[in-house]
Amino acid sequence: MLEEWIKNANHLVVFTGAGMSTESGLPDFRSADKGLWTNEQKSYLSSTDALNHHLEDFIAFYRERVLGISEFKPNKGHFLLAEWEKRGLLKGVITQNVDGFHFLAGSKKVYELHGTLQKLHCQTCKKTYSCNEYLHEVYVCACGGTLRPSIVLFGEMLPEKPFLLAEKAAIASDVFIVLGSSLSVSPANQIPLLAKQTGSKLIIINNEETEFDYLADLLIREAIGQTLECAEAKLNSI
Repeated sequence: MLEEWIKNANHLVVFTGAGMSTESGLPDFRSADKGLWTNEQKSYLSSTDALNHHLEDFIAFYRERVLGISEFKPNKGHFLLAEWEKRGLLKGVITQNVDGFHFLAGSKKVYELHGTLQKLHCQTCKKTYSCNEYLHEVYVCACGGTLRPSIVLFGEMLPEKPFLLAEKAAIASDVFIVLGSSLSVSPANQIPLLAKQTGSKLIIINNEETEFDYLADLLIREAIGQTLECAEAKLNSI
């Protein structure tokens, strides 16, 4: 059924969460950073308050996160989505993830709801930099401003443009696939709901239950990469 819906979709859109990244070996946010910080500390260090009042600790925390994503790479699921986009099967990827792996795998139409760790920007002049500046222990812009990751911190609003584009993609979709998200984080979890409400078939592929399982037209409790590879093999035989 999955491969048939993918093949026959006029506007297929995918929504990815942490489960997509963990299949690359990347630890999720709560278990990341080798136990250097407690979950409470991680939540605080991901906030605007830490950026503004505990900058040294904030930078140390995010340098570890940038080091973390540099140790891993996109998985087969990321590459398959990029391939489907290239073939015209997939119209866009909406992601809650900040690792940037969809772009690294070759996807072009990616809406990063929570930003990306692959880039930094100056808190003062907004000039953008590669995250490699953190790896080289460069934390200050040429203007003297602080370099910070280009992600959404606790205390900040989601960036308007990618969220609006994600909403537009959801409304346009006729098949909407959720990959590796518990759908528990608001307002991002409203995007799949919007797709369903505007007539899209909703497919959820996740190892655990999600808050919107009851709305799904198809539920799959298997690994993402394995499921997509199986769908790809069947697509090629249809």
